[in-house]
Amino acid sequence: MMNQPLLQVKGLSRSFGEFQAIKPLSFELNAGEIAILSGPNGAGKSTLLYCLTGLLRPTTGTILVEGYDLYRHECQAKQRLAFVLDVPRFYQELTCWEHVYFFSLAFKVEPGWEERAETILREFDLWESRNLFPQKLSRGMRLKLGISLALVRPFKVLLMDEPTSALDQAGVDLLINKLLVLRDSGSAILMSSHDHRLIQGLNGKLWQMEHGILRTG
Repeated sequence: MMNQPLLQVKGLSRSFGEFQAIKPLSFELNAGEIAILSGPNGAGKSTLLYCLTGLLRPTTGTILVEGYDLYRHECQAKQRLAFVLDVPRFYQELTCWEHVYFFSLAFKVEPGWEERAETILREFDLWESRNLFPQKLSRGMRLKLGISLALVRPFKVLLMDEPTSALDQAGVDLLINKLLVLRDSGSAILMSSHDHRLIQGLNGKLWQMEHGILRTG
């Protein structure tokens, strides 16, 4: 159902000692919406995304993912949440193919995982590299693998930090198409990006962040 809030943030702030990296902020992101965080380096965009995923605990505030509190009902919230870092992290002892299988098991979507995995790895030109370890991939290929691992499992909210930072033009176009399909299917998407091609292609809400202050209007 569109206009249903999937991500609700209330009074979130983050401080490092006396420095307040994120000033108190609140917002909602509904099903079928894309919002793009824009702003200079050091504005707090990545810090905000890390707080929203549970990788960095906020100093204050509440985060709800489809109604589940990220810190009180962590398992239920994270089942509905996917995150792509600009520099994805991998298990160095697993191949690309083994990563996809592991994620399918972890999120209990293993039935039909091989077909889904082959489709998405082919789309992102990773099929011929499926038996390589992540450390053998280029930075662009590692980013594509990170995106693939997020998209191969179901979610309600997708968070992305500079998802095109190492993608070529074809990769950017593919990602735009994928995200538009996800939007139309009812996912909520929040990302940071300086990529004008991506921003124009998605035609989502443009939110400005500077000095830890978020402006959504």
